[in-house]
Amino acid sequence: MQEASFSGLLRTIVWVIAFYYIFKFLARIFLPVLVKKAVEKAGENFSRQQQQQYSQGNAWQQNTRKNNDEIIIDTTNAKTSRETKKVGDYVDYEEID
Repeated sequence: MQEASFSGLLRTIVWVIAFYYIFKFLARIFLPVLVKKAVEKAGENFSRQQQQQYSQGNAWQQNTRKNNDEIIIDTTNAKTSRETKKVGDYVDYEEID
């Protein structure tokens, strides 16, 4: 059976501190590179999605124009007016002397 010793405790504390500083040093070197690559990849994905949406929009416009030379504008939402909810009657209070 092994017993805990003071020198073993000190050795463990030194290893933990050494690991912390080594990890901190390596993170300073490699973390900016990893973040830069992640940002570039996100930008590429964003531009690819925008390009797909643009090409789908153009294809839809071309299909609708091939079928008809008319442009139909749906204005059903524009004609509906906003209605305010009427909660109750307005009551004007006066002071009583």
